[in-house]
Amino acid sequence: MTITDIAPSVFETVESEVRSYCRAWPVVFERATGSRLYDEQGRPYLDFFAGAGSLNYGHNNPVLKRALLDYLADDGITHGLDMSTTAKRDFLKTFRSTVLEPRALPYKVMFPGPTGTNAVEAALKLARKVTGRETVVSFTNAFHGMSLGSLAVTGNAAKRAGAGVSLHHATRMPFDHYLGDRVPDFLWFERLLDDPGSGLDHPAAVIVETVQGEGGVNVARAEWLRGLSELCRRHDMLLIVDDVQMGCGRTGDFFSFEEAGITPDIVTLSKSISGYGLPLALCLFRPELDVWEPGEHNGTFRGNNPAFVTATAALDAYWRDGALRERTLGRADRVEGALLDLCGGDGRAGLAVRGRGLVWGLEFADGERAEAVCRRAFELGLLLETSGPRGEVVKLLPPLTATDDELDEGLGILARSVRHATGRLAA
Repeated sequence: MTITDIAPSVFETVESEVRSYCRAWPVVFERATGSRLYDEQGRPYLDFFAGAGSLNYGHNNPVLKRALLDYLADDGITHGLDMSTTAKRDFLKTFRSTVLEPRALPYKVMFPGPTGTNAVEAALKLARKVTGRETVVSFTNAFHGMSLGSLAVTGNAAKRAGAGVSLHHATRMPFDHYLGDRVPDFLWFERLLDDPGSGLDHPAAVIVETVQGEGGVNVARAEWLRGLSELCRRHDMLLIVDDVQMGCGRTGDFFSFEEAGITPDIVTLSKSISGYGLPLALCLFRPELDVWEPGEHNGTFRGNNPAFVTATAALDAYWRDGALRERTLGRADRVEGALLDLCGGDGRAGLAVRGRGLVWGLEFADGERAEAVCRRAFELGLLLETSGPRGEVVKLLPPLTATDDELDEGLGILARSVRHATGRLAA
């Protein structure tokens, strides 16, 4: 298929230049179901983007949609700030019984504004309030959101530049594998903590993603995460796990840190917690950290009741047993094998595969090649995005509910796109 330029429209003339995804996928989408979106002409696109991880259960999941439609038809509360509602009560009870209690997690649940970055802001504020300290340690290539506090602990230079002001009270440390395993884990970090002459103020907390999605699908080893947790405990620092994109089953377990056997002090969730793509975010923390004054962190849309309804339906449908977890882990092997075969057939230096569960990255030598692959995949009917500091990684985020045939279809299109794009760029 040949992509032709769309004539100037309301998107170009009215909407801000800040728009991004619509530039990579220059069609007008009209509807979506399951693992596919459809444009105005009815052409289907297999979705290996999944709303940047917000649609783990696919588009318009019928179980979630039925619950939402029934709630709206009964004039259920749509907007309720943080008032007590039946929808919130049902969600809290279900979240406790399906997620917290089976994992022996004692967390209190806070509803900040309904975005991932607001959950991160709440986590940072709480850590500083509890400890009385300002500095938060984050990691190279981290991404935690676009508001000022979240940007301060984000590594991407281009995104940080958009702040317009200096970003303070954060210190960067090397993520797992960042130094090529030439230096023992946390050698530099602990040396700074132990040395009163290092200039590092005693941190309030450390914030980490177990898999850096926007940073290039960089996967932290379980032993590295355990070492980080122990380091935080030894040095009286709170451990915050940002599970905004990797939580809700993306890596197999409901929380991405479960594999490492750690219990963070604070956890942030958003994206797929509502299950339906509706805005919702949670900040979870140990009960003894619940030192908030009433209304000290609030927001007009911190109680999204329709999202509570779909979140409850998602938990009931997918997390009462381990079926989705086992299915996701089994498909991880399937995807990894296909990508490794693709790398072996290409034979180009620098092409690498990494991932967990159903988040995978295919790294190229440069961003031009990765972008060419995504562009060709779109022409063939597959939605992919790039990630990494130079856009050098093609990221795969298929819905957890995609069928085996859909996975194979997407992987086949990816293989064809890689051959086409690398061949053209080498010519």
